[in-house]
Amino acid sequence: MSLTFHWFLPTNGDSRHVVGGGHGTPATASGRDRPPTVAYLSQIARAAEDLGFVGVLTPTGAWCEDAWLTTAMVAQHSERLKFLVAFRPGFVSPTLAAQMASTFQRQTGGRLLLNVVTGGESHEQKAYGDFLDKDDRYRRTGEFLQIVRELWEGKTVDLHGEHLRVEDAKLARVPDPVPEVYFGGSSPIAGEVAARHADVYLTWGEPPAQVAEKIAWVRGLAARQGRTLRFGIRLHVITRDTSEEAWAEANRLLDGFDPQTVRSVQAGLARSESEGQQRMLALHGGSRDSLEIHPNLWAGIGLVRGGAGTALVGSHAEVAERIREYAGLGIEEFVLSGYPHLEEAYWFGEGVLPRLAGEGLWKHPFRTETAPLAQVPFAG
Repeated sequence: MSLTFHWFLPTNGDSRHVVGGGHGTPATASGRDRPPTVAYLSQIARAAEDLGFVGVLTPTGAWCEDAWLTTAMVAQHSERLKFLVAFRPGFVSPTLAAQMASTFQRQTGGRLLLNVVTGGESHEQKAYGDFLDKDDRYRRTGEFLQIVRELWEGKTVDLHGEHLRVEDAKLARVPDPVPEVYFGGSSPIAGEVAARHADVYLTWGEPPAQVAEKIAWVRGLAARQGRTLRFGIRLHVITRDTSEEAWAEANRLLDGFDPQTVRSVQAGLARSESEGQQRMLALHGGSRDSLEIHPNLWAGIGLVRGGAGTALVGSHAEVAERIREYAGLGIEEFVLSGYPHLEEAYWFGEGVLPRLAGEGLWKHPFRTETAPLAQVPFAG
C-alpha cells in the first residue's frame, strides 16, 4: 500500500505563528505576515509538487480567498499538483458547479479534486444568503451531489427535490477524469450523505481510538449502500530532527497565543453547530494544560483555529510512527499543513516521507526514484 499525502494552500495568509480563524471566526492578525498572493501560494505549490504531495487543500469561507479563483491561477504555475478545492453546495447551482469542474479538468489536465463542505455555521451561511438549517443543508448537499454526479456521467438530469430543482440539465462536455469527491462530517446525517456520494471520507485529527470508531461507522453506512470509501485525515505537523526541537517549536507557537485571542476564538467556536468542531473543542477544553492528547498528537492549534486543531509533533521517526498507526486503522490519505507552510512542507517532505518510502509505505507520485533520506532538512 502506498499512502497519499496532500499539503495545504493558506489562502487565509501564512506566518511563522499560527493563523487562527475559520468556522465563523475571522483570520487572526498573523495572517497578514505573508499575504496569500498568487506568487507566494505558487511557491508553496511548487514545493509541494517537488516533494511528492499529490494535491493541496484550499479552504472555503469568509476568512479566506475564494478557492476556485485562487487555484485556477496557481495551477498555471505548477505542472502535476492537484487542487483539493473546498466549496459549499448552497452557494452555486449544481449544474454550474458540474460545468466549472469539467472546465477546470480540461484546463489543468485533470488536476481537480473536490472537498464538499456543507457548512456548519448558520450565521456565516446567512451572510451568503443561505437560510436553511444544518440538517436541511445536508439534505440539499445530497441532492446537489446526485445531480452533479449524474451530469458527470453524461446524463440528462431532471430532479424535483426537496431543496433543488433542475430540468433538462446536461453538460456539453463531461470531465475526464471525473473529479473525486472528498467529504467530512460527524453528525448522523453527514455520515449518510458521505456513504451515498463520497469517494474519500475525511476526519479531523482525533486520537486513533476515536478515528477508528468513525471509520467503522462510515464504512458500515457505505456498505449498506453497496459502496466502499477511502478514508483520509486532516492534521497539522511539526516535525524536526529531534523530538526536543519539535516540542520546542510547538511551545514557541503556544507562547505566541494572546490570551484574549484564545478567549475570543473559543467563545466563537463554542457557538458552532458543527459536531466535528465540538469534538475538536473537547480535546483541549480551552485550556493550555495537557495538550498532548495521544503520543505526539498535540491539540494546541485548536486554541486559536477553527476546524482542524491538532498537530503531529515529534522527531521525523516519531511522526512517521504516528502515521503508521493511523494507516493501520485504514487511513490512506493525509491532508497536512504547518506554519509556515513553505518551510514546514520541506521539514516533512525531507524528514518523514523518505522514512515512509524506505518502509514501502510511500512512493513519490511524480518520480521513478525517491530521493535519499535527508540528513539536515531545510529549515527556512
